[in-house]
Amino acid sequence: MKQKLVRALESLGYTPDDMGPHAQTAGDDYPDFAHPLASRVEHGEVRRGVLLCGSGIGMDIAANRHRHVRAALAWEPVIGELSRKHNDSNVLVIPARFVSEDTAVETLKRWLTTDFEGGRHERRVEKIEAP
Repeated sequence: MKQKLVRALESLGYTPDDMGPHAQTAGDDYPDFAHPLASRVEHGEVRRGVLLCGSGIGMDIAANRHRHVRAALAWEPVIGELSRKHNDSNVLVIPARFVSEDTAVETLKRWLTTDFEGGRHERRVEKIEAP
């Protein structure tokens, strides 16, 4: 699934930075991948990122520990879209065990092409960011 998402990003003109893992092993721990990506978003090195994991829950929790990161767990395209429209999400988390490759790609595309609506949602995002 990761390779299909990488190819989709490339076809849309993005240059993905695959931060691993590059081979699946039983010893992989999701925080080892979520934290480096979220740190890059937190420090403004990248505007957005994508995380892929079995359920996505652990990745989502780990990424959201970082300031200015609004990671959204999306299992279908409309959830990815709404996370952008209403929450200005900047990290997309896809639960690989629960979606098909085609659904993952469509979710990614909708997430990338949807803008934040602002308005009443701006106030809510500001409250999320408050210490």
